[in-house]
Amino acid sequence: MINREFNTHVICLSDDELWFPEPELADQDGLLAIGGNLSAERLVLAYQCGIFPWFSEETPILWYAPHKRFVLIPDQLKISKSMHKLLNSEKFRITFDTAFPDVIKACATISRLDQDGTWITSDMQEAYINLYRLGIAHSVEVWQNDQLVGGLYGIHINSVFCGESMFSKVSNASKAALIWLCQNKTYKLIDCQVHTSHLESLGAGFISMVQYLNFLNADKNNE
Repeated sequence: MINREFNTHVICLSDDELWFPEPELADQDGLLAIGGNLSAERLVLAYQCGIFPWFSEETPILWYAPHKRFVLIPDQLKISKSMHKLLNSEKFRITFDTAFPDVIKACATISRLDQDGTWITSDMQEAYINLYRLGIAHSVEVWQNDQLVGGLYGIHINSVFCGESMFSKVSNASKAALIWLCQNKTYKLIDCQVHTSHLESLGAGFISMVQYLNFLNADKNNE
């Protein structure tokens, strides 16, 4: 759960104007702006600019643009021998975009260590389900005996998958979803947003905002 005081320099957005300040104006924690709304147009613009929302029920909408991005380059993915064995065992069945609302709900409600509450509010769920219906948000689902036991969801911008959250109800289910996403060859970069040792063990690391924006705009620059 997010709990912080806001300094007077953070820019406030209105519902009427569709814009964002430059990402480099974010404070040391990456907080760039407050307010606005979660319309599809605003969310798409945010991700195109390297910005994402992260807030709780107790705060206004907060927009972040971290100065360093925690990312995973699919070609640098590290898969352990035990994980290779698990994937080859066909213990899991993995699908794409077949149960997005169930995945985001599971990400919002699953219990997490050292986390009180969730940042995936009901408004966030509604907004991202809308993006899914528009073909912008996507999910990977992991099934075991026809039960949804893991998965992840995020936003597709150019060749970057902006990961939002993942969940596991059984060991290694979310890891299987991420590996599948990397091996799908659709994306040049997976934006993990927040550092975890779990993701670091798979090969994720930090790059600068400039490097991240270069990945984000690579397809546009090649047109």
